Amino acid sequence: MQWVASGFLFVRGRSILHRLDPRTRLYLSTAIFVTALISRIEELVLLITITIGMIFFARIAKRFSKAMIFALVLSAVTFVLDSYVIPVGFFGAVTYALRLFAVIAASSFFFLTTTPDELEQVMRWSRFPPDFVMVFVIAVRFVPVLLLDALQIMDAQRSRGLEFDKGGVLKRLRNTIPLLVPLIAVAVNRSLDLAEAMDSRAYGATKTPTSLYILRFKTSDIITLLLVTVGFVFGIYTAHFNHLM
Repeated sequence: MQWVASGFLFVRGRSILHRLDPRTRLYLSTAIFVTALISRIEELVLLITITIGMIFFARIAKRFSKAMIFALVLSAVTFVLDSYVIPVGFFGAVTYALRLFAVIAASSFFFLTTTPDELEQVMRWSRFPPDFVMVFVIAVRFVPVLLLDALQIMDAQRSRGLEFDKGGVLKRLRNTIPLLVPLIAVAVNRSLDLAEAMDSRAYGATKTPTSLYILRFKTSDIITLLLVTVGFVFGIYTAHFNHLM
């Protein structure tokens, strides 16, 4: 589990895709996301291939594989449900499973190539409320960290002889108490440190805070936006044309 959890931690990259404006990466991920929702099997395979190609180009294949473990499980569950519980045929089940995987892959590409600071800048540029932006960015930063803390606490408790996966339901629930208490203590300590850091930076002192960095489109961003727009329009047209046939 620790191997999987580490895949959600951001590691700064230096590829061309990392150097693009975060709004460009958001537009790219959104284009793949929307196109996947209306595409059929052939287009979905192409979209997934393009996404995986971008993942290798950005040199985040190892972290992407960690994040996609849950996507593969969800896609498999979707395939089984669509095949037996809600019978839509084999090709229909494959389409829904690939569609779910493509959507999650496109979202993961954006979050794996975007720093929390860039995510905050994009949300502020989108005119989200400042407090909502701060809460969301804090969650993105600290949820993976707390997950790793929980796994470390579980390992420490196992070394003391505590067994989390044995016994009945009630016993397993009681066994989580030695996990929850130190995890809550760690979370409280982190929140206190965060509150002191925010106070030291005068968070909330003004309703219109400024930013040290300003988002600006470069030539590479404009070229990427044009290429993505052409591909997005072509994908929408192809999907619409296939539905008419």
